[in-house]
Amino acid sequence: MRKRVLSAITAAGLLGTGGPFLGCASTRTRESAGEYVDDSAITAKVKAAILQDPALKSLQISVKTYKGVVQLSGFVDSKDMVEKAGKVAGQVSGVRDVKNSLTVK
Repeated sequence: MRKRVLSAITAAGLLGTGGPFLGCASTRTRESAGEYVDDSAITAKVKAAILQDPALKSLQISVKTYKGVVQLSGFVDSKDMVEKAGKVAGQVSGVRDVKNSLTVK
């Protein structure tokens, strides 16, 4: 019985009629599973790049990525740091664009 249920769920998902695979394709407002993994990797790389920069590593900068677009938010000490953080993020492989919402405190 368990095998039949799993087979039905798998078949339904593959046919697009429901099941665990429904929604795996990307839409304008939702990422596919592959894009989500890619964005997680980009976020990790951007965070690492920011931490490696001596001028930025002690600051609290939040990084989020959606479909290759990185969103930076948080507070920094100067306009130069806003620009530097945006430049560092933009140089990371896979980043398509940077939305820099950092605020000078």
